[in-house]
This record gives sequence, C-alpha cells and structure tokens, in this order.
Amino acid sequence: MGVEMKPGVATDPWMGWLNESLEEWESAELLRNLRSVEPITSVHAHCEGRKLVLFSTNDYLGLSFHPTVRHAVAEAVRHKGMGPRGSALVCGHTLDHERLETKIAELKGMESALLFPTGYAANLSLLSSLADSDTTFFSDELNHASIIDGCRMAKLNGAEVKIYPHRDTESLERLLRGAARPKKLIVTDTVFSMEGDLAPVRELVRLKKEYEAWLLVDEAHGTLVFGENGGGVCESEGIASEVEIQMGTLSKALGSQGGYVASNDRLKQWLINRGRSFVFSTAIPIPSVVAALAALETVENEPAIRNRLWEWVNRFGKGLSRNLHSPIVPIVIGGNEEAMSLSQRLLETGYHVPGIRPPTVPKGTARLRVALSAAHELEDIEGLLDRLSKEGAAFNSQST
Repeated sequence: MGVEMKPGVATDPWMGWLNESLEEWESAELLRNLRSVEPITSVHAHCEGRKLVLFSTNDYLGLSFHPTVRHAVAEAVRHKGMGPRGSALVCGHTLDHERLETKIAELKGMESALLFPTGYAANLSLLSSLADSDTTFFSDELNHASIIDGCRMAKLNGAEVKIYPHRDTESLERLLRGAARPKKLIVTDTVFSMEGDLAPVRELVRLKKEYEAWLLVDEAHGTLVFGENGGGVCESEGIASEVEIQMGTLSKALGSQGGYVASNDRLKQWLINRGRSFVFSTAIPIPSVVAALAALETVENEPAIRNRLWEWVNRFGKGLSRNLHSPIVPIVIGGNEEAMSLSQRLLETGYHVPGIRPPTVPKGTARLRVALSAAHELEDIEGLLDRLSKEGAAFNSQST
C-alpha cells in the first residue's frame, strides 16, 4: 500500500513533513502496514483469505490456547470481569496480582517481583529510575528497543551509557575498567530477539563481580523456555542467584500480556515509588494475570510441552544444517526488498514468516525471523523447511 498524498495540505507543515517522511520510507522499502491476523489456534490463523501456519508468534509453548489457560481466563472474566480499572497503587493490585508476583519471584529465585503493564514499560521504569550522575550503564548493542529507550531516558537523568559490541566481553571489560562513576549496571538480553543467540551470562557475572557492578538481564525470550524449571537462561547456566535483577514479559512463552521485574525487596519498593510507568499506568487486567498463573501451573504439570519445543528446535536446526540456540531462527537475506518479497511468497504458500527490516535490525541484514512453538506439528516444520529449500533461502543466505 503506497503513501497517498492528501489534497489541500500543501501548506500544512505537519502534513508536508508526514508525507515526505513516509515517502522516503516507502522508497527505501521500510514502510510498514498493519495486517489483520485472525487466530484459529496458537499457531494457525486466517489472513487475507488464506489459512496460515504462523512461524511469527512468540507463544513458544502454545499456552495462549491451552485448555487449562482458556478455562481459567473464562472463569476469571465471568466472576471478576477485567478487575479494578486503576493503577496498582490506587485499586488495581488484587490478590491475583499478588499471587503472580510471588510465583514469578519463586521461579526466578528472587526475594520479590513487581508486575508492569508490559515488558517495555518495565524496562523504561527500571532504567530511568536507577539513573543519576553517579551511574554508568553498559548495554549490549543488540539489546531490545525497550532497553535502548530506557537508556536514552536514563541519560536525561544524568546517567552515562556505554554501548559494547554484541556479546563482546573483552570490550565490555575495557569499558568497565575505565568507568569512574561508583554505580555500574551491566544490561543485556539473555536471548536476543532478532538473532536468537544467547548472552555470555557466566562471563558477565564474573565481570560484574570483579568491577563491583550489578547485572540486569532481560529474560523476555528465556523464561519458561530455558532452565530445568523454566526459570530462564540464568537458571540453565546456574547463575540465577548471582544476578541482581531479572526482568521479563508475560507475553512470550507465558502466552499472556504484561511485564515484571524480579529482584530484592528494596528495589521493588523503589520501583513502586519511582517507576513512572508503574505509578501512572492502569494495572494489568485480571484475565491476563490469571492466564499467566494458569500457564505457570500448566508447565509444572505438563513438562512434555517444553520438551516438544526443543524437539522442534533440534529438528528445524538439522533441516537447516545449523546448530540453533533458541526457538528464534534468523535467516538473513540482506536487502529489504528481497527479504520482504520472500516473506510474501511464503505467505502465498501458507506460511506466515515475517520479514524484518531496519531499524529493527542493522542495515544490510534484512531477514526472515522464524519463531518455533511447541504447538507446531511435524508437518508444519517439514513443510516450512521444504519451502525454504525450494526458495534457496535456508542454504544460500548469509544465515546467522
């Protein structure tokens, strides 16, 4: 869909700027438009008159459609509606919210946890509220946009922000060695959302100890996917007790909506008072909270779900002749037009695999982003591998 010039706005500086900017994005193959996707299951949907297999959802365990979760949500809506519509500090914090915070803290091995409207909001509050003129943040260059924006806000509060090359702990150590400010915070995704690779968390723990820093990890894509109990990459690497702050979302493997910060009791109290996106936002609706609680219960009772996810990760990796680290599989194409064209061809053959372009990823690395789910069937996995093979994308691209 092209950019349409609206009549009678030539002298309006705002409309002139909007039209010119959108035209520039369109010419660079960067213009995005919404596409309505109507779910059938957690990994199947109708879109533009086609029935599609979704390799685009972050619902890694398919819990958003699990019968236990759906029943719990239906009962919650029937008895409690959406819950009190106010901020958590006014009337939005219920016993269900309290139960979920306790469960998350237990899963993460932390003293306490605090819920936020989204993971994005959690990072904004966390990073901006910890920032002052005595603070330096050290952030991986491929961290999520919520961390990037949180660091930008932190600068406004006087913090210094140092960006280190992706997963490059030697560069990070040089930055830490040269830091003069007393409070230091290393910030990283554990599973990088566009690369699918993992942060070197054990080495980060070593560095934070040596240079007397705190470590903040974003486990958005790690929670319930990694670890014996689903605690995330920190649990699987055996360093959960040595990480000061774990944040994450309810909207990935938990199949719901919302975010959280898990840490010590004092930091929770700090965020309740100083986290602006917590203080000034309406609390998460009760159905979303109940969905997350039911998802946690389901994973405890049905460990085969998580095993099935890793079965598909291993099968898909074998089909690509690649050693995959997570359910996120980037297939780097390079050019924007080429990546989006391939995505459209896959759509036309029944597979929803999104094309990802700058600024989400660096220039020249436009890609397909395949997201695997325990809810996929073997025929879904084999079917996509076959289509990719016929397109040559899986083997001829500069896959990461």
